[in-house]
Order: sequence, then structure tokens, then C-alpha cells
Amino acid sequence: VVGRRGDRLEDRRVAELPELLAPGDLLVANDTRVMPARLEARRETGGRIELLVLAPGPGPVEVMLKPSRRLRAGERLFLANGAQVLLLCDPVDGVARAEFPGGDPLAALELLGTVPLPPYLGRAAGPADRERYQTVFARVKGSVAAPTAGLHFTPEILEECRRAGAEIAYVTLHVGLGTFQPIHTEQITRHHLHAERYEITPDNRAKIEAAARRVAVGTTSVRTLESMARGGVGGETDLFIYPGFEFQSVGAILTNFHLPKTSLLLLVCAFGGREFVLDAYRHAVAQRYRFYSYGDCMLIV
Repeated sequence: VVGRRGDRLEDRRVAELPELLAPGDLLVANDTRVMPARLEARRETGGRIELLVLAPGPGPVEVMLKPSRRLRAGERLFLANGAQVLLLCDPVDGVARAEFPGGDPLAALELLGTVPLPPYLGRAAGPADRERYQTVFARVKGSVAAPTAGLHFTPEILEECRRAGAEIAYVTLHVGLGTFQPIHTEQITRHHLHAERYEITPDNRAKIEAAARRVAVGTTSVRTLESMARGGVGGETDLFIYPGFEFQSVGAILTNFHLPKTSLLLLVCAFGGREFVLDAYRHAVAQRYRFYSYGDCMLIV
């Protein structure tokens, strides 16, 4: 638990989160659901290609291709059941638009796809990962990665938060390339986030507007709330948050520990203050906190 001015640093457990909430608080979590978005395909020449569908259809969709160097517009890739995926443009930075049979990639994903687990886990995804790599409130299918701060919650912890007087609202932001793409530019201002789709229902919007303090569960919830505060009602957001950003909606953030050179770490530094956040990271390393998707988290208040 970190104070935004560096005046607080405590080691707590996620199960104690309800003790840190008060009546009038609103937990805001992302209820997106991870798709089995990874597909294996082959070129006509027999070469193996991995496809990662970055957003669901209908219609042509963006896919990340590995390897992509020799692929060109007009090429057909063959899935395991013989279905063909047509590339509509040359890949740029490994990403191209593609057309699936019947214009619906979700059908192919449900039949042949696997959950795109983080590569550092060092194993292939199995059938159980379709449920295990989800938050307990995952509802709307459309992400290629889980909103990892939400993985800390159980139904029991959510109920304890309600008993503490906090309400719970849900937003939907489908995690795509904008969330996990590393920053390659020397100047932050030259980096542009890949747009991601989001939605807020009228009921949840009313809860958000009425809340005394909004506690965002994860960076995707932060970006959704701040997009809403700037007049967004849904659609797509490429809001890039880095130090100097003026927060208009979020009062606290629960977030995992992030990799260097990512927009996620920049967002956290923008909220908590660069030096205070990096001090907290040094403390976390010293105390053997776990990083990455299945790791530990911090609450910045």
C-alpha cells in the first residue's frame, strides 16, 4: 500500500483490502473475458505461422503474425481444419488485417484457438486455461490477455468489500496491443497506443458518476474511467497516460507490478509519482514480491 506522496508504505494482503475501503468508495473492475485468441496456421509453402487475433469481428480483423517478415497481402493461411485466412495487407510491425471464413473469427477461435498465456510461463495453454486465465467477474469476450489486477479477487473478497460499504461497478475494455505493446521510442510523446474497444453500461456509468472515490482495479479500468471523464461513451480509446497527466476520475489504483519500458509502468508513475513508485518497486523486490501477470500487486491511495 503506497501513499501518492510517499507518506505511506505498508505490506498488506489482498484479503485485507476491505479494511482499506470506506462507505462511498466504488471499486471499478474490468469484466472483459479472454478469448482463445491464438491460432496455428500454415502457409501454402508449408511454413508454420502463429496468429493472434487482436480483437473479435465480425468482418476483417487485426492479427499479429509470427513470423511475419515474408508474408504479403493476398496470401492465404491454412488453419488446422483446412479453413483459409486471407491477408488483406502487408504486415506492419507484425500486424495485418485478415479475413476469416464467413467473416467471423470467433467461430474459428472457439473451435481451434488456445488462450494466449504470457510467454514467460514457459508452457503451452491447456483446456483448463480457458477458465483459469480469467477473472471471477469475466463476462464479455474480447481480450487477448487478462486484466491481471482482477485476478486477485474471489467472490468472498468482493462480498467483504460490499460489507465494508464499498460498491462495485464494471467497465469493459478489451485488452489488446495497446496494453501490452512495449515502448520503443526514445521520446514518450512519440509513442502512440494501439486503440482498444471499451464500453460502459448506463447503470455502471451512474454508479461511477455518483461515487465519492473511485478505486480502479487495474490500468485498463483507469484508462476507461479517464476516457469517460473526457466525454467518452464507448467505442475505442487510445488514451496514453504518462507523467504530467491530470487525473479527473480515479482516486486510487490497485495494480500489479509492471515491466520496464511499458505504458503500464508510465501510467502508474503518472498517478503515484515516479520516484515514489520506483521506491515502492525497490521495496517490492527486496521483500520478494512477485511480478508479472500472476504476481502480487500494489494499492496506490
